[in-house]
Amino acid sequence: MSVANTNEQIEQIRAALAQVIDPNTQKDLVTSKAIKQIQMSQGTASITVELGYPAQSQLSLIDDLVKQALAGLSGVEHVEVRVSSKIIAHTVQRGIKLMPNVKNIIAVASGKGGVGKSTTAVNLALALAAEGAAVGLLDADIYGPSQPMMMGVAGKPESADGKTMEPLENYGVQVSSIGFMIDPDSPMVWRGPMVTQALQQLLELTNWRDLDYLIVDMPPGTGDIQLTLSQKVPVTGAVIVTTPQDIALLDARKGLKMFEKVGIPILGIVENMSTHVCSNCGHHEAIFGAGGGEKMCAEYGVDFLGGLPLTMAIREQADSGKPTVVADPDCEVARIYKTIARKVAIKVAEKAKDMSSKFPTITVQNT
Repeated sequence: MSVANTNEQIEQIRAALAQVIDPNTQKDLVTSKAIKQIQMSQGTASITVELGYPAQSQLSLIDDLVKQALAGLSGVEHVEVRVSSKIIAHTVQRGIKLMPNVKNIIAVASGKGGVGKSTTAVNLALALAAEGAAVGLLDADIYGPSQPMMMGVAGKPESADGKTMEPLENYGVQVSSIGFMIDPDSPMVWRGPMVTQALQQLLELTNWRDLDYLIVDMPPGTGDIQLTLSQKVPVTGAVIVTTPQDIALLDARKGLKMFEKVGIPILGIVENMSTHVCSNCGHHEAIFGAGGGEKMCAEYGVDFLGGLPLTMAIREQADSGKPTVVADPDCEVARIYKTIARKVAIKVAEKAKDMSSKFPTITVQNT
């Protein structure tokens, strides 16, 4: 086959692939630049697809969609597809440098306590890890660290140099928390400056190992820690957790506005306790109201990532140190958490690539 004919065939293949819609991003593979290579040799089309989000459970689906699109195409007798994911670092607040070994930091926040923020954060981290990403979890809720219990990890972090510490690990997720270093029964009677210093030390002195995502479980509210995070920590985006009731939504709005003011994009809103599911009969009842999260999303132009039911199983699994995504990975609630995690990863992937490492450092000296 001549070079001209081969090039023509490759363009036909590209046109066919432009009709393949990734069901997760709702964009075609060509426009989204997921097609990295098209080769044609002796009737065999070799296609390389690279997704910008972790998608271990989606690889075979994309593989099938590509093969279906090229089936029956003139001159294509066989199709070889290689599908993979590549997570890159994305832009953060202006003037703040990325952390070494951490590509993207995602803050999980809420305006008030008791809305299931920590449970959402831990299941989000576990869902991203299940899809093949390297994930860390920072428990920034200094006054009420709960991630050691939820992640089923205990003990003191090791330090090889006496200055930095190694994260503890379980279920494939690296974890750092003040809870590893204090007595569980001791109250944290600290003023704001001490708390923010503790957060920075936890973040910067933990030897994170090449993370695609660091999930930060924020304390509730819009105080010192949130301000420190927004001014000194390179945050890729924030997820706001709320419940449908009006008072929770009122506080969630404050959290959303705070992140907007400091230049941190909102990746979306998660509505916890959307409905109560009776453990005896399975009846669903919207005891905290209905549709509040979606209404807030429409009001502020942000994405509704998903709604989670109020069930005893979620609480029991988190309390036992084995959250839903690992305790019952095929259940409906785990599926919702995984869908939310995929939406978050896609929102991150759609952000501009971080280019700070490409620019030289300019030093001005008096001569």
